[in-house]
Amino acid sequence: MKRSAVSELWYKVAQSGSRMNLFIGINTAIFVIVGFISVAEWLFTRNTATANLIKEYISMPAYLPELLYKFWTPLTYMFGHSGFFHFIFNMLWLYWFGQIFEDFLSARQLTFTYLSGGLAGAILFIAFYNIFPAFSDILPVATLIGASASVMAVVVATATLLPDYSIRLLLFGNVKLKFLVIAFIVIDIIGIAELNAGGSIAHLGGALMGFIFIKQLQNGNDWSKIFARKKKLKVAATNYSHKVPAGLPDQEVIDQILDKISRSGYDSLSRKEKEELFKASNKE
Repeated sequence: MKRSAVSELWYKVAQSGSRMNLFIGINTAIFVIVGFISVAEWLFTRNTATANLIKEYISMPAYLPELLYKFWTPLTYMFGHSGFFHFIFNMLWLYWFGQIFEDFLSARQLTFTYLSGGLAGAILFIAFYNIFPAFSDILPVATLIGASASVMAVVVATATLLPDYSIRLLLFGNVKLKFLVIAFIVIDIIGIAELNAGGSIAHLGGALMGFIFIKQLQNGNDWSKIFARKKKLKVAATNYSHKVPAGLPDQEVIDQILDKISRSGYDSLSRKEKEELFKASNKE
């Protein structure tokens, strides 16, 4: 039986298990709803006051006294966007890099990277605007909105895990992730002195979190375990010996495979190693 377009879309977003699809779906839903409100309002009143109010409600202020009364915004700002191109480029990068991320790591780890990257971007944005004199004039009205910091965290996390993994870019051909990320970071550092300083600062916060998360993961510290579901312990018998489920790869083997990818790239893996990695990526 064929699914309708709506049911298929709902399955991809909410039931497929992909957090990349879920986050793209949430961002898209908010963008479309605000957009429809904006169009309807403009047609009848020739202004978009309600749509602007919604954006203001979910955007995060840098001014601390105002932030105190909008305490939810460090979370909501990372799901809103200020315009079409702002939205579409963020979702494209999340789609491209989110697929690679979920091929090698779990949905839970993508959830942590997206949310913690957004929060790290928010913290750095607030810190810069409240510390440096360059921003003192615009501090009372400075706000942040967009998924850029969260997406940057996913991009940098992927590149940190797989620095020699290559993607094909229009006009540039095959480019290794490590070079692409270096270019992004340099552009964002330069951008601190430009018009979109807040966005560039938030990108750097997200990038830093993505890098630290993967480095900690490689050292055996999986910060995403804060989202792990707690399982109830059931004792079936007194003589019980723990057995690893058949077909589940050993964590030490997976770590060795990831190290090999980091050194020589994904194409250097044998067929058996690729199968082991595939099993591990689908274990949750």
